[in-house]
Amino acid sequence: MYKTSENTLFIGKNLVHVPTCGSTNDLAISLLQQSKAVEGTVVITDHQTAGRGQRGNQWQAEPLQNLTFSIVLKPVFLPVKDQFYLTICTALAICDYLYAKALPVVKIKWPNDILYQKKKICGILIENQIQGQGIVSSIIGIGINVKQQIFQSSMATSLYNLTKQDYNLSEELLHLFSHLEARYLMLRSGKKSELMQNYLDHLFQINETHTYQSKNGLFKGVILGIDEWGKLRVETDDGVQPFDLKEISYVFED
Repeated sequence: MYKTSENTLFIGKNLVHVPTCGSTNDLAISLLQQSKAVEGTVVITDHQTAGRGQRGNQWQAEPLQNLTFSIVLKPVFLPVKDQFYLTICTALAICDYLYAKALPVVKIKWPNDILYQKKKICGILIENQIQGQGIVSSIIGIGINVKQQIFQSSMATSLYNLTKQDYNLSEELLHLFSHLEARYLMLRSGKKSELMQNYLDHLFQINETHTYQSKNGLFKGVILGIDEWGKLRVETDDGVQPFDLKEISYVFED
């Protein structure tokens, strides 16, 4: 069903397709441990039964309707302190892909959900293997809603729901490979400042006053950007504060 890529240098050149699996990230990690995954290896499944999202959430997708896959990368050039740049270039690659589908109003909900008009169309889960101060390997897990029409959550959508067009999953995967590799090569060539600015240009609710939730309750704040560690910088009544993943959540207002 899925084809290896002819238009990339390494992403998608080696492709492992399984009809069903618990988590493509877990399978990719297993292949790495067995030395069976070169850089750019892609693990994809038709039906992911235990896909993981951020905050321990489960990623749910109907079989044969969406793209759920993981990419093995070996960003040994990247210091541990800069690992959030993997999130940045992956999120931007998804935005690039969606722009090519004539969906211009795409935003990145920190740290790595992709939204179209506040509805989630893609989620990313990155797991890094670290030794000392370096990153040995990274598993880039991506779930993108393509053909699915009905969702349990009213805050989710798909390419089909937005465009009313049919899509060939194998062809869409190849398009994604090209965008993902292009952004990753930007990172590998040291274009961190450009990537950061692109990420901020797409950041959901940046420079706007909105309601958020922290351990202390609801508060009004303004997202100013992210710090060098990838934490969300929010201006509050108590000044500018950095928030990590589990320290803040969005409150969607009507």
